[in-house]
Amino acid sequence: GFLPLQGHVVRNWKVRWFVLLQDKLLYYKIEGGKKEPSPKGRILLDGCTITCPCLEYENRPLLIKLKTKTNTDYFLECCSREERDSWALDITGAIHAGHPVQVQELHRMKNSFKLLENISLHNIVERMYDNSTGIKLTRNLDQGNRYKETFTGSALVDWLISNSFAVSRFEAVTLASMLMDENFIRPVGVRSTEATRSSDPSEKFLDDSTALYMFAESSKKNTSSKEEVQFNISELSGTIVKQGFLVKQGHKRKNWKVRKFVLRAEPAFLHYYDPTKEENKPVGGFSLRGCLVSALEDNGVPAGVKGNVQGNLFKIITKNDIHYYIQASSKAERVQWIEAIKPLT
Repeated sequence: GFLPLQGHVVRNWKVRWFVLLQDKLLYYKIEGGKKEPSPKGRILLDGCTITCPCLEYENRPLLIKLKTKTNTDYFLECCSREERDSWALDITGAIHAGHPVQVQELHRMKNSFKLLENISLHNIVERMYDNSTGIKLTRNLDQGNRYKETFTGSALVDWLISNSFAVSRFEAVTLASMLMDENFIRPVGVRSTEATRSSDPSEKFLDDSTALYMFAESSKKNTSSKEEVQFNISELSGTIVKQGFLVKQGHKRKNWKVRKFVLRAEPAFLHYYDPTKEENKPVGGFSLRGCLVSALEDNGVPAGVKGNVQGNLFKIITKNDIHYYIQASSKAERVQWIEAIKPLT
C-alpha cells in the first residue's frame, strides 16, 4: 500500500508504494500513475527494531519508526490509527518470523493485561504536563463547537505506550479510564461524554481519534456556536466514514499524484490532502451532494484520462460538472470507495 516515507539525505517526505515480504520491505516510486518495475529501495528486516506509536514528529502522529541493525532510521506514515497498527503488527511478525518464541511472546503481550505495580497517577499527569515530552494540546472541533487545549483519546493511548506506562492499547485505555475516574482528565464533546455513561468500564474511555479529552483543571472550554463556525470549518466537522491513499489526476497538468482522501458524512464531503506536507490542511475537496460516481473500464485508457495508468479507475462528477479521475490500488479497494461514496451523494 501507499505510505509517505521520509528521505535520508534530504529530510522531505515522499509517497511510495510499499510491499512487505518475509525478510524485507520494498518501496517503489509511482510515475505517471503507474508503479515503476524496480524498487526504489529496500529495508532489510533482519535485526530491525520497530517503534509504534512513534511520537517524534508533533504534526505526524501516525508514524512507524524502523531502525535497521546498521542504525538507519526509517519513518513511515499511515493515514489512520487502524492502518498504522495493522502495518506495525505485520512488520513485527515479519521481523520475528524466524523466531517462533518471540512471536508467541508478542501475542502474549498484546493480549495480556498487567498494569505496572505501584503505578502513580500523579506521576503520569506530571509527565503529561511536561512542555517538551508531554501530551500535545491542540484545538479540536466537535459538532460545530471548537475546544482549546484538548487531546484525542487515541493520542493519549499512543502517549502512554510510547512513555512505557503501558505495553498494549488495552492497558493504556484502562490507565486513561483510571485518570478519568480520579478526575485528572475529563471528556469533552458529545461522543466522549456519552461514552462515560457506559456500564462497561473498558468502554468509558475511547481509544479514538474523534473522542476529545482535556485536563480536568483546565480553564473552561472556549467554544463557538455553530452559527459562528466558518463554512470551511463546517465542511471538516462531519463524521469520517473512510480514509486512505489514492492516486488522483490533476485538473490542469493532468499529472498523477498520491493524495490522502478523507470521506465525511453530515455534511457529506470528500477532501484530499498532500501527505508530503507538514500542515494537515486539505489541498482540495468538494461536496458530494448531487455527485455521480462510477467505475471506469480497465481495458484501455478512458477519455479524459492521461498517462499510462495502472488501472482500477473511478470517476466522480460533481453537480457543477467537474470531473475527478481517481485510481485505487486494487479492484476491491475501488469497489469499497464507490460503495462508501454513493449513499452520500
